[in-house]
Amino acid sequence: MTRLTRRTLLKSATAALALPAFARASGHETLLHAQPASAQLVDPEYPPTKVWCYNGAVPGTQLRAQQGDILNVRLRNGIDQSTSIHWHGLRVRNDMDGVPGFTQDPVQPGEDFLYDLALRDAGTYWYHSHSRSFEQVARGLYGALIIEEPDAPEVDYDLTVVLDDWRLTETAQISDDFENRHDLSHAGRLGNYIHAVFDAAPAQFRKHERLRLRFINTATNRIMPVSLRGVDGWIVARDGMPLTAPEPLATLTLGPAERADVIVDVTAETGGEVLLVFQDRDQGYVLNEFPVATGATTRRAAPKALSPNPITRLTTVENARTIPLRMEGGAMSGLQAGRYQGRDLSMRELVGQGQMWTLSGVASFPEAPFFDASLGETIVLQMKNDTAFPHAMHMHGMHFQEVLSDGFGPHKDTVLLAPSEARDFAFVADNPGKWLLHCHMLSHSQAGMKTWFQVG
Repeated sequence: MTRLTRRTLLKSATAALALPAFARASGHETLLHAQPASAQLVDPEYPPTKVWCYNGAVPGTQLRAQQGDILNVRLRNGIDQSTSIHWHGLRVRNDMDGVPGFTQDPVQPGEDFLYDLALRDAGTYWYHSHSRSFEQVARGLYGALIIEEPDAPEVDYDLTVVLDDWRLTETAQISDDFENRHDLSHAGRLGNYIHAVFDAAPAQFRKHERLRLRFINTATNRIMPVSLRGVDGWIVARDGMPLTAPEPLATLTLGPAERADVIVDVTAETGGEVLLVFQDRDQGYVLNEFPVATGATTRRAAPKALSPNPITRLTTVENARTIPLRMEGGAMSGLQAGRYQGRDLSMRELVGQGQMWTLSGVASFPEAPFFDASLGETIVLQMKNDTAFPHAMHMHGMHFQEVLSDGFGPHKDTVLLAPSEARDFAFVADNPGKWLLHCHMLSHSQAGMKTWFQVG
């Protein structure tokens, strides 16, 4: 049986953190000010942690809007590096995707940039820096973006749960070893302080209350296996996209950048607890705990599926074009060589350039796209992880579906592949422009595991 423990380095920081502000972001311009600040990440016996964040809090201001709205967000850069914002999971216009030097100019210190986002899809999304993201996200530049459906399910609480993983020094400051070569070539920058921030959570729950929990893994590299105790539940959406039918909730494993919406009913008795637990092998560390108070409500029927988003649902890949995508490199891989900036280099030469990983033999951005797709064409990416470490592959601008023996999996924008795992993912290239395809273990992306493709 899993043993539950509570310890300083793995527990909730909800009580200590400044909770993020909330912005109803429709019909007017919203400001996200990237700036240095301090946050009480750990117990008050430690000093506040110096962070970079949006609008003075970590996570940054939670943006909420209605499906079909236009979202106008002004980024103001108050840090000493250039920056940008990527709207993770949103199917946006290409020039609003937030990749500096690729879809927009970098936003320099002291400058502004206005993002104009048409919100086609309801669901749970997030925003984060896409400039030196392996550092800027690790310092706190991220926040939740919730697009509400017009026919939202009836729940007692709709809560965002932001999971993160910080690498802190003995004085609770962010360790600045962002380009540590061991991290870059192994599992990435893993922290020593994991927490979960529940946005606007009550102090306690009652039996049979129904909660919608929107989980977002904002960690730069850590995979988050979490479970809930004291509830019965269902997964109703992944990466913002509703499932065709709710799935029973067990341990929820989220790779970096993955999200999941769950609906749960409190089953713990009065005097019991609802627990969020981080599962570490055979142990479970309590991240959050909520007491269950008197005054039970009436038990409800199981939830129905959420309304689908207006996205193409695949029915066949019979005439699709297949493109192999091999993840290679890193420690213990045996990779001998790769191509970088138009040159064929040995692995030793690649490492000398700070490149430890390749996608189909190429490290970092090639001059030409990895592939060109015609608008409306169906593409199958044959993903194979030929490395000793897991990777969370993320595609900008569109969502893919896993090709299964009996059909297709749910729409996803990020997918976790274990070492030696091979899976096929299909998508319809229906969003014109230049789009990134990269590992969202941000240390791996920084060290070469990224490419791009073009649609139209």
